[in-house]
Amino acid sequence: MTYQENYEKWLNDPRLPEGCRQELAALGEKEKEYRFGGELEFGTAGMRGIIGCGMNMMNVFTVMRATQGLSEYVKTLGAAAMERGVVISYDTRRNSRLFAEKSAAVLAKNGIKAYLFADVHPVPMLSYAVRYLHTVAGIMITASHNPKEYNGYKVYGEDGAQMSPEATAIVVDFIERIGDYLSVSGDENSPLIHTVPAEVDETYIEALSKLTLSEEAVKKCGKSLKLVYTPVHGSGYIPVTTVLKKLGINVTVVEEQTAKDPEFSTVKVPNPEFKETLSMGIALAGKIHADVVFGTDPDSDRLGVAVKDEKGEFIALSGNQVGILLLDYILTRLKEENALPENAAVVKSFVSTGMAKAICEDFGVALFETPVGFKFIGEKIKQWEKDGSHTFVFGFEESCGYLRGTHARDKDAVVASMLCAEMVCYYTYIGKTVYGRLREIYEKYGYVLDCNISVQYSGLNAMKEMNAVVDALKTRGVEKFGSFAVEAVRDYSQDLRRAKDGTVSPLNIPKCNCVYYELAGGSFVCVRPSGTEPKLKIYFSIRAKDEAAASEALAPVKADVEKLLASVK
Repeated sequence: MTYQENYEKWLNDPRLPEGCRQELAALGEKEKEYRFGGELEFGTAGMRGIIGCGMNMMNVFTVMRATQGLSEYVKTLGAAAMERGVVISYDTRRNSRLFAEKSAAVLAKNGIKAYLFADVHPVPMLSYAVRYLHTVAGIMITASHNPKEYNGYKVYGEDGAQMSPEATAIVVDFIERIGDYLSVSGDENSPLIHTVPAEVDETYIEALSKLTLSEEAVKKCGKSLKLVYTPVHGSGYIPVTTVLKKLGINVTVVEEQTAKDPEFSTVKVPNPEFKETLSMGIALAGKIHADVVFGTDPDSDRLGVAVKDEKGEFIALSGNQVGILLLDYILTRLKEENALPENAAVVKSFVSTGMAKAICEDFGVALFETPVGFKFIGEKIKQWEKDGSHTFVFGFEESCGYLRGTHARDKDAVVASMLCAEMVCYYTYIGKTVYGRLREIYEKYGYVLDCNISVQYSGLNAMKEMNAVVDALKTRGVEKFGSFAVEAVRDYSQDLRRAKDGTVSPLNIPKCNCVYYELAGGSFVCVRPSGTEPKLKIYFSIRAKDEAAASEALAPVKADVEKLLASVK
């Protein structure tokens, strides 16, 4: 059917609520095409889109249709799986509670037990709840750090990690069989809908408390530490402040940003990767002479951190910088306590800083790389629990996502907040600062400048256009970027690495559409389409003797990348 036919079908359906009908009647032609020219894609990261009425939007109909597809999948697993049920969480976004309730109702209508959190809870607590309650799956209603106009729907498997590609394919098949979006119904008063028990929250905090590494330092410095925290109107407020207070760490919150505001009215975007998002926290920190600022995103799986530099001014650390600081801290403390496992392993996404390799080699710890997406890190944890080949000690992504422990199988800003807070206590205890330790790491392993830029796309064909650009890059021979020679090109869609000398070798990593250029001296450039936003992301990692040299070297590399992208559009 054409988008006009789909539009008319929805507009004239007597089951459509009057508010939706009025919304559709006011649309222009371009907006009609966007909303009805395609369907909201459901992939291994679930689905995410702009809130509104239509097939390509986030609304109760697309949410209920997706849940019906998940229900059909659960029913194929048998009566025991239906009894184990599905646990549902949600963040503070527009319609999040409504979408969660509708999901529970659809599951119940299909005879599947549904556990629904009574209030907003973060992604890591949903992951933990799946494992704690032994449910067969989990649903998280969130669009993470996206702008306020978005919401999303993520599905988790029984291990607490995002659902595997194999299982997702089955769910998608069931979803696509439902041609009539408005036909799915639920039972909101079903006895199969249960509130998640309070013990889930309690045991989660206890699990995190067992992961502390510097008890003595926290005991000596925790109460005097001045830490400012902002949940940025999201779901991290209660768990983050609870775990910090339980450890005895002083925390001051940005009161204006504790409200569950779906408009995120105090920030431009609720993404703690950006210093601007932490600006109110930094301003408060200046007033009370605080030591550190934390900020979490709406679903509290990402942590942003700002610390004082040598001039006493707050700087926002990048996700890569927090990652290497936590990596160095965790390995240092485990080694000092003679608790570092012989088969210890760290996992990072391949677009995250190359400095992790030097740190892991120094500590004799194995390092594994995965595609972007914490589900791949979760798969490594699951694999090692089965074969015993390695012990997971830390995982991270450059986009401010970190995990220590196996209580959850997704990035966890709550445990990251706890670890960063005690890391500050530890360095204070031994007479150092976090910023000072970061400089020491650079001096020891060499300076690396990690950054990324995004090219915004729009419209119904945004994903297709971005993938076409990446595909075109695979056929272009590139000898150098700036002053760096290209030594090898990795094509992750083919699982192949092609070296400059013509040697071809497998990458042995899950496939994804991404081109990665290995540059001389350990630097790299990587281009990939975002899986959650209409953005083409370009990552740069430049190794140099110091920050000034890296910055100088980066400019011509960026210029050459921009020329290359322009030539393939």
